[in-house]
Amino acid sequence: MKNISLIGCGRWGTFLGWYAANYCKENISGVDMYDIPTSPNFIELRDTRKNPYLALSDNMYLHDKIADVLKNDTIIISIGCQYFRGLCQELNAYDLKGKTFLLAMKGLEEPSAKIMHDIMKEEINQDIHIAVLAGPGHVQDYMKGVPSCAVIDSYDEATKDYLIKLLQSELIRFYYGSDLIGNQIGAALKNVIGLAAGILDGLEWYGLKGALMARAPIEVGRFIKFFNGNPQTAYGLAHLGDYEATLFSKHSHNRTFGEKFARGEDFGKLAEGVPTLKAVKIIADKEGIDMPICQALYKAVYEKADIKSTIRDMFNRDLKQEFDSSKIC
Repeated sequence: MKNISLIGCGRWGTFLGWYAANYCKENISGVDMYDIPTSPNFIELRDTRKNPYLALSDNMYLHDKIADVLKNDTIIISIGCQYFRGLCQELNAYDLKGKTFLLAMKGLEEPSAKIMHDIMKEEINQDIHIAVLAGPGHVQDYMKGVPSCAVIDSYDEATKDYLIKLLQSELIRFYYGSDLIGNQIGAALKNVIGLAAGILDGLEWYGLKGALMARAPIEVGRFIKFFNGNPQTAYGLAHLGDYEATLFSKHSHNRTFGEKFARGEDFGKLAEGVPTLKAVKIIADKEGIDMPICQALYKAVYEKADIKSTIRDMFNRDLKQEFDSSKIC
């Protein structure tokens, strides 16, 4: 058995550390955790050894120096996507040769619309192994023992196999991904669709959420295809499979942001779908990708267009067939 490391002590990151320390005891003896020492999340865990969702177990160790967690061979990263490039630049100053990184963030860099895997490859010029984690699940549900599924994907089959066998448990069943690009984009854009669902909730237009769920994977599939992923991945765990947790759950930050936005209220917390939406809009405009849901959301969120008329227009496009039988996306 061995220790693994975790970088990022937010809600999701801390849970992943807790999960590894408590559900994977046959493979993992403990978890070394790092976050910026001035982070409110880190300060709370340091002072109380708990957050609003869980209490740290005895085999979870907090560190305020990043070098202290880079001694382990397996490292989970869960930080805000817009800070990831800076972290990678910092990591590259250390010897990382042979280490395995599991990226547990769901978003695209703004304005580049790059996935986290590609950012890490750009910034770290060492021989490392990279995988990504995607799929449904909320900390609050997991802490009640509610099981769920997730997908781990990597270009390297051995890395994928290693991480799935390391982390598999009765609480989370991990599937082998086969489309790293599609799984990362699908996971990121489900946050954007969560914003739209929240806006519909805020407007009390609940009946349109079914139409949103039906149309969104088609739109997301187009975006995945542009980046040479498989458009059908939009119907897998990383995107459509995460809709309940993102489009309906009271725990979803993106859905709650959209609901409060529609009501003219401030959410005040990180909603990864907001910067991801901007990144998608930039690429869709530049490359001519048909993204009506994202275009309407951008007008409402960033251009302060009238919410009701903008969202209504999103569902009142020119008459057309629901599907092109010769081309799904």
